Amino acid sequence: MTMQFAEALSFVRQHGVVLISAKGPIPRMTEIIAGEPISGSWWAHRHGRQIFTVLRKLGDSPEVLVCRLVNEHVTLVHRRLWPALVRAASRFAPEQLARVHEQHTASGRHVNQAIAYPNWVPPDVIDAARSLTEPMAINLLGPDIMAMGKAVKPSRRQRRS
Repeated sequence: MTMQFAEALSFVRQHGVVLISAKGPIPRMTEIIAGEPISGSWWAHRHGRQIFTVLRKLGDSPEVLVCRLVNEHVTLVHRRLWPALVRAASRFAPEQLARVHEQHTASGRHVNQAIAYPNWVPPDVIDAARSLTEPMAINLLGPDIMAMGKAVKPSRRQRRS
């Protein structure tokens, strides 16, 4: 039995961070929607259309950030973790935090567009991030997600101190 949008959104809310289809240290949404492991491309899976429909709705949801947070793979991050992500942003490369949005061209092609971090971040999330300490944010995101962070070079000013 496949999962519907409301159940999938609840799953993302519960787990906080979920991969779309790539293998990694966290659950894969395609397999959660299908209700079983998928070998090969999910597009060819017998529930491929349902998976596509649910993923599209998740990507359009104001509660879900689609980015490349985990190993540069397309990742879903629930809004409840956005303040922690913003507070710990210095531990990630800017491209990991860019919002990825799929656009459909007139010819029917799908093109991914990126909205750079922090341009996608709503003001209320920035306010909530200010109330977190960095250790609190790191704790909320958890060790698997923090391990995905990339070393960020310190600025010249930081190196001089």
